[in-house]
Amino acid sequence: MPKIFIIEDDARLREELATLLARNGYETQSAVDFGRAVAEVVAVAPDLVLLDLSLPLMDGQMICRRLRQETSVPIIVVTSRSDDADELLSISMGADDFVSKPYNPLILLARIAAILRRGNASAGAVVSCGSVTLDISQGVVSHDGSQADLTKNEMHLLYVLMKRAGGIVSRADLQNELWQSDEFVDDNTLTVNINRLRRSLAHIGVPDDFLQTKRGLGYTVQA
Repeated sequence: MPKIFIIEDDARLREELATLLARNGYETQSAVDFGRAVAEVVAVAPDLVLLDLSLPLMDGQMICRRLRQETSVPIIVVTSRSDDADELLSISMGADDFVSKPYNPLILLARIAAILRRGNASAGAVVSCGSVTLDISQGVVSHDGSQADLTKNEMHLLYVLMKRAGGIVSRADLQNELWQSDEFVDDNTLTVNINRLRRSLAHIGVPDDFLQTKRGLGYTVQA
């Protein structure tokens, strides 16, 4: 049974989320001390985190950034702070998805299932293109002896692109691969994820032209 960790300070919403998830086959656990939320997540090792932004003691975006430094657990931000700046900052700090309150329970469940499904679908896969190797089971990309940890979104983006190396993958295809839909996903969200992946690759010395933008068409990686 997948385990979901809830970081939400509104007791009523926290209970509603826990009930919704339990009815749909998920085990849940919630933060009790928001100042220790990151340590609790690391200790519990859940399959996914639902994170509010407006929290006491520590802002949710700071928790998101610290979580990403400690673990590759998928993070969905669920918040009433729904402007574009909050969404893009959350994604840039490592969130895998962003859902605004009030949320449609069916859409939230679909987003959770999509993230967990894509993690399972590529589990154990290792794929290489030239000197770049992606190991899904370890959550790392390596190049010439250096390696970097990737988020779930970064891993899946790179996996899709490397499996189709030499060909162009459209933005719509990538959005469908990550979120199973492009209907509820802002176009900037994909751009932020691509840019974050590029920074991770650059950090281990992967040449800039390995991941290329084909203007008006999509993206490609060198075979």
